[in-house]
Amino acid sequence: MPAAIAGQLAQDANRPLAGRGGSPSPGSSGGGIRFGHYEVSSLIGRGGMAAVYRGTALEGRWRGRPVAIKRLLPELVKDEAYVTRFLREAALSQQLSHPYIVTVYESGIVDGAHFIAMELVDGRDLAQVIRRCADLGIRLPVDFAVFLAHVLLEALESAHQAQGPDGTPLGIVHCDVSPSNLFISRTGDIKLGDFGVARSAAAGHSTEIVAGKPYYLSPEVIDGRVGPEADLWAAAATLYELLTLHRPFAGERAEEVFEAICHGRRRPVRELRPEVPEPLAALLERAFSPSTRRRFPTAASFAQELEAHYDERVGTPLGIAAVVRGLFGLR
Repeated sequence: MPAAIAGQLAQDANRPLAGRGGSPSPGSSGGGIRFGHYEVSSLIGRGGMAAVYRGTALEGRWRGRPVAIKRLLPELVKDEAYVTRFLREAALSQQLSHPYIVTVYESGIVDGAHFIAMELVDGRDLAQVIRRCADLGIRLPVDFAVFLAHVLLEALESAHQAQGPDGTPLGIVHCDVSPSNLFISRTGDIKLGDFGVARSAAAGHSTEIVAGKPYYLSPEVIDGRVGPEADLWAAAATLYELLTLHRPFAGERAEEVFEAICHGRRRPVRELRPEVPEPLAALLERAFSPSTRRRFPTAASFAQELEAHYDERVGTPLGIAAVVRGLFGLR
């Protein structure tokens, strides 16, 4: 981790969470800071918009449950655009319910700090898994990589088909599908998270906005058109990376990456990993077609085609946990 980022995280970890002076809360374990009806114990990570903390619910429906608390950065609380985006994420996430999507418990404001409380996935994200495999010079088994992509697509299908309380389709597009937003716990749970830049047609959110990480954007997103097909393209890019430990489209600058995507410049998956079966490689080629009509029409149809390429026994919690613990030496 670059020193500048490490220093930034350290500074954020030392900030009072809610103007309580950083003192332990009454009835808490004494090792954390009181934040509303939560006790926060440590910083998990910090992004451009929010910091995420490990905590415990002290009261209410989730009392005693470990939680992750995402808090809008203090310097952004007066920025209307960031507050609106944060509130949108909270509203959308709370309407999603699926075993493969991070559950959001509640959102609100404590002493002027906007927060989202969600289930804690205690483990690693796929980006960390891929980096760890690269560092160790090993590759994930092909069927395990396909299984992870299948899980991702099941989560996306649920999000794409989600409805509001009145049955109105929400028209959600995640817009930031990538290995860093799929989490694997040490107990074998797999969860898609971070709907921070998601779009909802039902809520009137603009879909003509380029969002997400450059390496996983589809050609039409680069042209300013965002729909569910963007998430499927990103899922294909994630599967390619899981299989090869390389991103399909490379470049030192975003413009170079965009050019590679729009011109389809990538190495065939079997060139990097010959043992990938031809039919699986063909599925990836279809998923990367320049024409959206030639790709898979839905996440469900993409997932169904992948089912023949993995043994369902690789998807047991015990097997998943063994991979994560083995790679990172977790207990």
